Parts: sequence; structure tokens; C-alpha cells
Amino acid sequence: MVVSRHAIVAGAGIGGLTAAVALRRRGWDVTILERAQALEPVGAGLGLGPNALHALDGIGLGDEVRPFSAIQGHGGLRRPGGGWLVRTDLGGLAARFGDPQLVALRADVVDLLAGRLPAGVLRTGVTVTGVDAGDADRRARVATSAGDLDADLVVAADGIGSRIRAALFPDSPGPRYSGFTTWRFVAPAIPAGAGRAEPAETWGRGEVFGVLPLASGQVYCYASAPTPAGVRHDDEAAELKQRFGRWHDPIPGLIGAISPDRVLHDDVYWIAESLPAYHRGRVAILGDAAHAMTPHLGQGACQAIEDAVVLASVAGAGPDLAAYTSARLPRTRMVANGSYRATRLSGMTSPAAIALRNTGIRLAGRLAPGLMLRQMDPLASWTPPSPACA
Repeated sequence: MVVSRHAIVAGAGIGGLTAAVALRRRGWDVTILERAQALEPVGAGLGLGPNALHALDGIGLGDEVRPFSAIQGHGGLRRPGGGWLVRTDLGGLAARFGDPQLVALRADVVDLLAGRLPAGVLRTGVTVTGVDAGDADRRARVATSAGDLDADLVVAADGIGSRIRAALFPDSPGPRYSGFTTWRFVAPAIPAGAGRAEPAETWGRGEVFGVLPLASGQVYCYASAPTPAGVRHDDEAAELKQRFGRWHDPIPGLIGAISPDRVLHDDVYWIAESLPAYHRGRVAILGDAAHAMTPHLGQGACQAIEDAVVLASVAGAGPDLAAYTSARLPRTRMVANGSYRATRLSGMTSPAAIALRNTGIRLAGRLAPGLMLRQMDPLASWTPPSPACA
């Protein structure tokens, strides 16, 4: 007799949807509870490193994601005037790790994942209000705006403000402001006469502007700056123009090609103090709910995808959530700390520190041209556990 196993996933972001797809491949019945009324095409671009593609291969989706866009040609770090601090052939990324760095629209990835789920799995307009984690002998129970539900496994993928994390780990200090705010937008195309868009980050005095061409001809742009939390502007496009409008091409043209309502502006919070575990009872916590990180390594979505695939790999007849914590907590802590170091490095404001930093980057690029790729080994070389492919 086959016993049905039921999982409830709280949150229909990248991590939650990936977990649902992965768990269904392992024979689980899944219900996703999403508080939004619909999966709207929110967000902007999304970076998917080789490690995320390896994880998606484990659940049969890698080849469907790869056509979205590969960051090709040359790229690297630039100064506001346009000079290169370091420039490298991005083809070396695929040669070293088996896959390139991809950038896609977040909405396209969400649509792909949601399209792998049958009707009835996703329930929108349902808010999770509480959880009883259960134990080895007792199922978990989730309190929702639509009533209580029991489950053999609960996946908390409810984001950085996770109610489930707060309920299970009330002593955790939660997210902390990083000191930086970010803007993101997708420009329709490179305006005529605005120059060529090469994949690059430009580092100024505390400020960063990134340019990543998309397969569609659009360009994903992101920017960050050190500011107090909560500062907002009536016209965020005008604020970007004021900050970056005199930087090198094609940055001014890309900013000028968008309307204010197309700019997403968010302060960056991260979980600086790790949770003691990523599980309690029959509840597993993943993605931003477990380890929200700054965006400066482009690993937020990648780590959520890894989480989901590893969780499915240990979700046998009785999920071994201690094994999930053991596999994921050290790695995500390493990535989160590394991302914050990158945030501080790119966000330097002291002229003397910036000069020293830039000199070090230029020398490293000349004397050890493969250093940038080698530094990515701990991130990009990750592969999923083999049970994920079952």
C-alpha cells in the first residue's frame, strides 16, 4: 500500500516553487499557499549561476532555463569614467564550471516553475498565520486565513519577513539593515547612440551600477548606494539620473529610457546572525526566510534553488531535516558572509580605501588573470546530491 505524503509550501517565490517541483518528483503531494492574489510579473532580472543550473538539472529543468540568456563576451569591473578595473572573457566561466552565468527575467523563471505544477497545487490569496511544527510522531499543522491544514512536511519559503521563522525561532534577531539601498529596472533596449552594453559592474564612491544584457534585447540594470533606511523619492528614475547620469555610457541612456514606475527601490536587509538550524519538527526553512543575503554576489535565488533541491533529496518516507540543516547551513552562511564582504568592498566611500582597493584589483587582473574565476569555485562548482535526480 502506497502512503501519500503531503507537503505544504508557504510562499510561491523562486524557492517555494522549486521546492514544490522537486518534492513532486520525489512522490509528494504538494500544496503551495501564497498570500498574493495572483502570481504577478513582479521583480526584475534574476541571476542564475552555474550552481543554480546544476541544481535545476537535478529536477529536469536546466535545459529549459539555459535558453533564457547567457552572459557572453567580455565583462568585469569598471570605474564611473568608463575605464576597466578588470576585464575578462566570460566564456571561461562555462569552460571552468560547465555552464555560463545566466540572467533572466524573474517573471519568466516563475512562469516556468509554476507551469510544471498541475492545477490545484497553487492556492493564492491564502496567508499563513501560524504553525505547529509537529514532531516524529505527530504531523505539523499550519494555521491559515482559509483554515487549518495538516502536513507531513511544511516548507517555510515565506521570505525575509517569514512569520514561520519568527514563530519557530523567537529568539533570533531577524534581518538587519545592511546600510545599502538598491534600485532595479529592465530597460527596453540600448537607446541609439548610447553605446554598447557589456556585462559589467561600475564601482564609484560607495555607489554601484550593474548592466546585464538579456536575450530579448532588453537590459537588466541594478544599482546600490549607502543610505539610511527608509529614504524614498517621488521619482526614482530622476534619483538614478542624479546619482549616475554622468557615469559612462550606456548608463545615462539606460536610465533615460525608463519611466519612474518601472524602477524597483528596496533597502537591503540580511540575516547577519545565523539561525541555529534550518528546521524544527517537521518544518524546513529555505531561501530568504532562512538566510536572506545582500545581492552583491548574485546568489540569493541560486541558494534558494539549491535549498529546494537538497530538501527534496532528504525527503524520504520520513524527511531527514537534520540532514537538510547539516547540508545547507554551513554553505549558505559562507555565501551570505561572502556576499556581505562584497557589499562592503564595492560600497567603500573613503577615497584612500577606494584607491587601494582599485589598485589591488588592477594588479590582480594583470598578474593573475584567472583569479576572478578561481575565486568563484566555492560558489559555482556546487552540484546537487544524486537523490535529487530520482
